Amino acid sequence: MRSSRPRPRTALTWAATLPLVVGALALGVPSAGADTGPAGRDTLHGTQPLWATPRADRGGVPATTPVTARVYLAGRDAAGLARLARAVSDPGNAAYGHYLSARQTEERFGATPEQTTRVTAWLTAAGLKVTAANSRYLTVRGDAGAAGKAFATHLRHYTKDGHTYRAPDTTPSVPGALNGAVLTVTGLDNAPHRATHDDTLPPPDDVFRNAGPFSSSYGSRTDPNLPSAYGTKAPYAVKGYTGKQLRAAYGAKNHTGKGVTVAITDAYASPTIDQDARTYARRNGDRAYRPGQLSQLVPSDYRYTEECGAAGWYGEETLDVEAVHAVAPEADILYVGASSCLDDDLIDALGRIVDGRLADIVSNSWGDVESNQTPASAAAYDQIFQRGAVEGIGFYFSSGDSGDNVAATGTKQVDIPASSAWVTAVGGTSLAVGKGDTYQWETGWGTLRAPLSADRTRWDGFPGPFTSGAGGGTSATVPQPFYQRTVVPGRLARAHGGAPMRTTPDIAAVADPNTGFLVGQTQTLADGTLGYDEYRIGGTSLAAPVIAGIQALAQQARHGVPVGFANPAIYQRYATAAYHDVTDHPLGAGRGLAVVRNDFVNGQDAADGIVTSVRTLGADSSLAAVAGYDDVTGVGTPAGGYLASYTPPAHARR
Repeated sequence: MRSSRPRPRTALTWAATLPLVVGALALGVPSAGADTGPAGRDTLHGTQPLWATPRADRGGVPATTPVTARVYLAGRDAAGLARLARAVSDPGNAAYGHYLSARQTEERFGATPEQTTRVTAWLTAAGLKVTAANSRYLTVRGDAGAAGKAFATHLRHYTKDGHTYRAPDTTPSVPGALNGAVLTVTGLDNAPHRATHDDTLPPPDDVFRNAGPFSSSYGSRTDPNLPSAYGTKAPYAVKGYTGKQLRAAYGAKNHTGKGVTVAITDAYASPTIDQDARTYARRNGDRAYRPGQLSQLVPSDYRYTEECGAAGWYGEETLDVEAVHAVAPEADILYVGASSCLDDDLIDALGRIVDGRLADIVSNSWGDVESNQTPASAAAYDQIFQRGAVEGIGFYFSSGDSGDNVAATGTKQVDIPASSAWVTAVGGTSLAVGKGDTYQWETGWGTLRAPLSADRTRWDGFPGPFTSGAGGGTSATVPQPFYQRTVVPGRLARAHGGAPMRTTPDIAAVADPNTGFLVGQTQTLADGTLGYDEYRIGGTSLAAPVIAGIQALAQQARHGVPVGFANPAIYQRYATAAYHDVTDHPLGAGRGLAVVRNDFVNGQDAADGIVTSVRTLGADSSLAAVAGYDDVTGVGTPAGGYLASYTPPAHARR
């Protein structure tokens, strides 16, 4: 089903060298990466994988085995960075909105030349070679013997999921004389980096088309000959909403995002994005792009194109760009592509934005499940997010497309990086926009599917099994941040027992592919040629850029003052006219909702037949959209009062 992301969310599984640090995020201060370890050394917690156990041990790694690692630097004042990130983001703090420039951030919190020199000297003395360096990390190469010497450990082989990988046999540490200069290290384990270097991007994926008939607006077309669902004839799914309908639904009014820059990060880069975006805008009534409005910052080389499914990321970029422009037609859009779908490369893409303060808002439609993250990676990500916050940059991450993740992983868990306390996690809804572009209602996005019987008299197994839904729930590793304390119900915050934890999402927008967005993209046609086509798509991969676009409108409403890290402001507006309070039963308790959908068996045309099914809305695994904050839609979706709430009072504008 082309309903959610083209699985960029699998990216981080191969880079499980990045964990979530559980330190003092509830106070706005992250845990330090290093703590007292062996005599004279500081332990780098979270850098020894949990699967590296004596039972899984398969022997030592030969000392001459090549190793490449990345040593992240803690900078001058990690605790001070977290404190300032909170202060400038909290509307109740006198420092709110008093952001630093990129240069000021670097001067105040970046690693000093002396720290870098000391870390470099230590690594070199151990036999490792520094091959790349910036203010956030050093990349080193050497052999397993030198790496073990540097980090006071031994690299051994361990079995994991039927394969054998390298990992340290004890928690790595660094010399205490470095005085906390090292935040963490990644790359000592290699699970499961199935690397083949390739600098050539593949052609676009095969064409995908939706089968009609369609509703032009929600509920506009039904088939009286089909079986009923929930006591009525369910309407056909929409062809795909456009910018005009989304702007009306979320109260855009005359705001356009003028003067705001929205960055988008994904892996790789679509070779046809410029022409696709312009063609889509022209065909669907969006404002034409002005010269330079859409730009790309991409690496000179790409990696792991086969393992990461590079062509699938083209559609992700296309969706993100076209959705942001549809909602905020005058905002500048900067696409920043990563060299691959691995954590270090995605962190580099985020870092380029922060290091140059290249955007006000960053939309990110990728991630993975929390169990695949390590504390080392979380520390590296959070450092980027905090530096962005002090510069007035907000990061928005899709919350996931598999509901509570039980069906996908067997474990109830949230997605990352959306579960970071320093980003805005965007959940998803099913959206009904009626005739005249009128907002009718929303439910939490969660879909059940039942196919039409062969004799066309019933929906087999109605309502059917769960297929997809907005991600959400309670983190097992991140403590509850300050902005959620008075809003998130205790039953959610304490879902794991014990102390309250971070709950996602924070806010939501349309995500259900059955009420999704029309996107246009160059694809590989059946005859092998390339051609532009359009199709309906969804997932929280849609919700994230929609909210990013709305935030661009909010910044314009603030007369250009950046919203920055938005969560404190988002929760400050809880239970006001700023939001639609979304529930799973907007028409009343017991009144189910569904749409009818036709799909080509081969994904392209009717040559192999068409499958008809009914899709129940508002049934998201064990998650539920209820009155108030919930784990499907957060505080809700933007309503007519949202942008107005960001407009300064008249006396403040004088």
